[in-house]
Amino acid sequence: MDATSSETDPPKAVPPKRPTGPRDPVRTRAAILEAATHEFRAKGLTGARVDTIAKRSGVNKRMIYHYFGGKEGLYVAVLEATYSAIRHAEGDLHLGDREPLDAICELVRFTWRYFIDHPEFLSLLGTENLHRARFLKQSSRIRDLHSPLVATLSHQLARGAEKGVIRPGIDPVQLYISIASLGFFYLSNRYTLATIFGRSMDDPASLEARGRHIEDVVLAYLRP
Repeated sequence: MDATSSETDPPKAVPPKRPTGPRDPVRTRAAILEAATHEFRAKGLTGARVDTIAKRSGVNKRMIYHYFGGKEGLYVAVLEATYSAIRHAEGDLHLGDREPLDAICELVRFTWRYFIDHPEFLSLLGTENLHRARFLKQSSRIRDLHSPLVATLSHQLARGAEKGVIRPGIDPVQLYISIASLGFFYLSNRYTLATIFGRSMDDPASLEARGRHIEDVVLAYLRP
């Protein structure tokens, strides 16, 4: 036995082995997008740092450049993923299978709940509007993501007009903009509104009341 060692000496630490299996690109991209969404929401495009995104996602910084080409490419991918998430969630509602007024009311309720549950969606939209949609225009997918929603609304508006429960001639795009804006403005400005009017705007009761108000406004607009 070596004179400098003893049977009671603790074993030397063995450095952990790096994974040798195949890399999962789907999981890697998802981790990067999740970390990037958090970073862009908190700091905007200008303030966001790729180093921070890499650290938060547990992914080598080089992999971010490999998958997305750089910070701006990653930002466009985050925008696409953000819009894709809400459009897919809307698809799960199967609005085309409902009666016209029920379908539109469900879309109103869903949109309001989604905005409350996904503040990152509102933050990213606000940031991109400051850039005048400069980066969103680079997406080749964005219009295709929205086509099913417009088609479903068009179908239900036409059915509702035929049944005499919705007035004819409503533009589906204008309708959706109104649904979204009634919720977006409230949530984006709730702190200033609370200060101006001296009342809470984000407690559960106030949010529920606002949701009912939006539904009432939309129904009144649709009425023949």
